[in-house]
Amino acid sequence: RERRAEAVERLAGVTRERFLRDIYPRRKPIVLTGLELGTCTTKWTIDYLSQAEGSKEVKIHVSAVPQMDFLSKNFVYRSLPFDAFVRRAAEVKHKEYFLTEDEKYYLRSVGEDVRKDIADIRKQFPILAEDVNIPEYFEKEQFFSSVFRISSAGLQLWTHYDVMDNFLIQVTGRKRVVLYSPRDAPYLYLSGTKSEVLDVDNPDMEKYPLFVKARRYECVLEAGDVLFIPALWFHNVISEEFGVALNVFWKHLPAESYDKTDIYGNKDPVAASRAIQILDRALKTLEELPEEYRDFYARRMVLRIQEKAYRNDYG
Repeated sequence: RERRAEAVERLAGVTRERFLRDIYPRRKPIVLTGLELGTCTTKWTIDYLSQAEGSKEVKIHVSAVPQMDFLSKNFVYRSLPFDAFVRRAAEVKHKEYFLTEDEKYYLRSVGEDVRKDIADIRKQFPILAEDVNIPEYFEKEQFFSSVFRISSAGLQLWTHYDVMDNFLIQVTGRKRVVLYSPRDAPYLYLSGTKSEVLDVDNPDMEKYPLFVKARRYECVLEAGDVLFIPALWFHNVISEEFGVALNVFWKHLPAESYDKTDIYGNKDPVAASRAIQILDRALKTLEELPEEYRDFYARRMVLRIQEKAYRNDYG
């Protein structure tokens, strides 16, 4: 049977000093409330958003079903003028649509050159950027990206992890976020950075029997709430209402630890990628042995990894 979810702690009016001293070192998610986020929380109505950034083209995800799956790519990419997109995303039923009249929309802002540039709200949505006060709980040179997001009501994003720390700033609307600790990776049926388990509320236990072992953390973000998601924590986001959010990613490892080609903040650190390649070569070498020996030495390798690299101080 599935474990009951553990509520993510909520704290009001946390200063930068307190965040860095008491919260950040714990490396656990936390919802920060009562922060001064600027005029965005009251200003960003559908009308204002439409007028502020006008009719510039945006590339969006369109899905006929609420649960978007990045592994099977059960959505299509389409372009719309920003003002038309905002109005469509706020509707439940559409008069104009690409796939179905109740299709869901999702915007994840990208850089000017999607292969080279990071998302930065100041560059892609400069007028809206003026309305936002990003909590400065990290040094300016640690800043990596600020990703502007708009979701239809009912849209659910796949479970995944990022390799950088991030603040999910819920500007308008309500989101439910389900999180899993990095140590529960063995139960999440991973394919790269993403979990195959799409429906975290009603998982297919025949297909994913170990999923029940993953400890589930959960929170509801109201407008003005900020969720701190430490690097490597898995998260699954459900938009309970049409809403606008901003993710701010920053680097907490030395800059050279990260892959230079990573513009989304989800490529494994350089040393991790190298280690995985070496492991793959080692496993290939084991194939030279008969099955009985291969099994024995593989188990010894697992024990060695546990002994040398696992932490034993997890709470």
